[in-house]
Amino acid sequence: MTESLDATDWAILAEVQQDGRIPFTELARRVNLSASATTERVRRLETAGVITGYRAEVDLERTGYAVLAVVRLKYPGPGTRHEPLRRLVEERPEILECLRTTGDDCYVLKVATTSMGHLEEVVDSLARFGSTTTNLVLSRTLPFRGPRVPRAVTPPL
Repeated sequence: MTESLDATDWAILAEVQQDGRIPFTELARRVNLSASATTERVRRLETAGVITGYRAEVDLERTGYAVLAVVRLKYPGPGTRHEPLRRLVEERPEILECLRTTGDDCYVLKVATTSMGHLEEVVDSLARFGSTTTNLVLSRTLPFRGPRVPRAVTPPL
């Protein structure tokens, strides 16, 4: 679908990533379309799987999960079954994100915990699967922001 995204689609994506609860009338005003045309475009982006959902951004510290870490996991060699690790990742709510990667580390996980002891418990559960390296997050210099308009696409006026 990437090839069929025009500047208006990218403008819609930018707005809904900024505020997933934006009313269609306001979104339409911002992207210079009618409300019905905007609604149709959003529905088309949802149907095509470009927009995969809408989520609330939660302040981890205010919910008691003040320790944020990135854990890199070096999984044992070829032929290793990954299902047990995938089950653990699904079962542990502290694991916010898990990415399978290339290079020395097979997985990179974003983990939020209530304390250092809690983090140690999560890391120990991951260490059953291989060697881990844990980095504490001091601050979010650039929070996740989603894709932006490619340089080749000119946004609408």
